[in-house]
Order: sequence, then C-alpha cells, then structure tokens
Amino acid sequence: MSVDPRAVLTRPAPAPDRTVAYGDDPNQVADLRRPAGTGPALPLVIVVHGGFWRAEYDRRHTDPLAAALAADGYPVAQLEYRRTGQPGGGWPGTLVDVLTGVAELPALAEQALPGRVARTAPILLGHSAGGHLALYVAATAPATVGGILALAPVADLVEAYRRDLDSGAVAALLGGGPAEVPERYAAADPRALVPIQARTVVIHGRQDLQVPVEMSSNFVTHARAADSEISLIELPECEHFGLIDPESAAWPRVLAVLRSLHDDH
Repeated sequence: MSVDPRAVLTRPAPAPDRTVAYGDDPNQVADLRRPAGTGPALPLVIVVHGGFWRAEYDRRHTDPLAAALAADGYPVAQLEYRRTGQPGGGWPGTLVDVLTGVAELPALAEQALPGRVARTAPILLGHSAGGHLALYVAATAPATVGGILALAPVADLVEAYRRDLDSGAVAALLGGGPAEVPERYAAADPRALVPIQARTVVIHGRQDLQVPVEMSSNFVTHARAADSEISLIELPECEHFGLIDPESAAWPRVLAVLRSLHDDH
C-alpha cells in the first residue's frame, strides 16, 4: 500500500472503454469498462464517487478501483453528476442526476457492451459522499437497485452537518442547515428514508478521519430497526481511502463483499 493513502486519488489507470451520456450536461455522463475474460455476464456495478459532492472531485479518482473491478470480470459504469460549485449542482440537481443515471445506465451499458451485462438491477458501489448518494437512490427508487455496497458513506446528513464535515459540505449540497431547509434533509437524508429494500453492506474503517465510523454504526442500527436488510463491516486498521484502493489491505474484503452481493442476485 502507498505510504500516503491519498495516492490512489491520482494514480494512473487504464482509460475507460466508452463514455455514454444520460443527459445534456457535460457532467451527466458515465465511463464504461468492459469486463475481462469470457465468463458469465455479471450485474453492472455503478461506481458513485465521493468528494463531499464538490466540483473539485470527479470520477477520475475512482479509475484504479473501476479498472480493478473490470479486471475481475465486472462490467463497470463510473457515474458522473453535477456537483456543488457547478451550474445545476447541489440541491436538487446532484440528487436528480444520480437517480437518472442509475435508472438509465443498465440499458446504456448493455447497448455499449452487448452480452457482457446481466439483465438484473445494478449493484451500486458508493464511497463517502457517493455512499450517501447510493443509499439515497436505493431508498427513493428501489426498483432500480439490486444491491448496495456503501464504503464509508455519509449516511446521516444531519449529523454530518452538526460535525461540519469537510467545512460545510452538507450545507453547500442542500443550501443550508436542518433548521433552515428541513424539508430538504427529510427528502435527502438516508437516515430519514429507511427502510432500504435492497440488500446493503456498509464497510467502514475505524481509522477514518474524513467520515467517522460511528456514523455508519449508528445508521446501520437505525436501519435494521426499520427492517432494512443491512450489515456493517468495520475494518480496524483501515482509513478512508483504503476502501477504494486496489493495492490496499482492505481491497480483498471489499471485493469479497461485492461478490456476495451479486451471488445473491
């Protein structure tokens, strides 16, 4: 593993095979990666990147993860979306984009990668703020989702606002705090949207300095109480970025959980 855990964010990786658009904005696109080998078609894995919903973080930092998934036989779509600091980003555009992209990408991927995408609902793999977006889609459009792998998700927007994660990231996304725009928190916060129907696994490192692990443990307890099929895996030696780094010690566990999700399809 790299000495600097953030090295994965800029590590070179193979270019995607195709880029498809699900809307007219330049950010309403996804990069597709063809699965290696000639095995049976697997469910599409839609990677929803993190970066606290901010414009300066795009899908490029998930290239190593996406390339590793494709090498393991998965068809992959790296979903881009409008982010805060961009026209149309924030409330509600960021959320609308991810809902739309998840709904449309299976058909777009099947057209671009004929015979390589199983005709089942996709698995969403979301990291950090992307984990929030994946949980949001699963809660609000359950028919479009076959399973969720949430890696260090921002699963409680009210608590994330209270802790001021990434210096006001939640307020930038929703246009204010819970007291100012309570209806937006009610509509966008996974904690307010349980139960989640799709099988969900949350993985979180106990050394995470960006998103506290207690956010996941509290969310999973709350979601279970609402009859969600959800489980939590805490990795004692892992921080925030190891979960998306194919060279990290955590990666084999991430891959094993993903396999279990598609085996249940």
